[in-house]
This record gives sequence, structure tokens and C-alpha cells, in this order.
Amino acid sequence: QVQFVESGGGLVQPGESLRLSCAVSGIIFEVMGWYRQAPGKQRELVARIGGYTNYPDSVKGRFTISRDVAKNTVYLQMNSLKSEDTAVYYCNVVPARTDYWGKGTLVTVSS
Repeated sequence: QVQFVESGGGLVQPGESLRLSCAVSGIIFEVMGWYRQAPGKQRELVARIGGYTNYPDSVKGRFTISRDVAKNTVYLQMNSLKSEDTAVYYCNVVPARTDYWGKGTLVTVSS
């Protein structure tokens, strides 16, 4: 059974950092991504890894995706967090599969 379990979210102040983790079980995927969904907005892809990494302009230079193949875990290092980064963060394959969504981890950036 394929399962993605996200962790590492929390409440931080603007400018601070967080590292999210996504433990993958059941299979190893070549292309993985971190997605986020802010209140009232559509879910969006914020980081991709698989041969190369890619980020939208909104997080480029602040977020870094990485993976530990031995642990089958994908990470998202988030620096210089802004209030607009507040969202529930999920990992999934790219393109995302509906049946792979986990519960996500909530990141709240607020002073």
C-alpha cells in the first residue's frame, strides 16, 4: 500500500525556517513534489525533485527540496518564511495522484 506521511509543520514567525519531512512507503517514485493549499485557494506545486529540482517564483531561493533515497524520505527546507506561506503542505508524485494525498502538515507563519 502506497502511503505518504508528512510531518514537521508548526507555528513560526516571519523570517524563520522549518523543515518538512515526507515518509514514503510502499514504493519508490522517481519524481516527487511538495504541494500546498492555503485557505480559500487551490492546491499548488511548490517544489519538484526527480533528475532536477524546480520551484515557482513565489518560493524560489527560499525553499529547497531534497531526498534521502535510503530512507525513502523527501524533505522541504523552508527559509525566510512569509505569512503568505501559511498553508497545509502535502507531498505526492508529480503529476499528483488523487489516491496518494496524505493528511498534510500545517504551516502557520504569523507574528
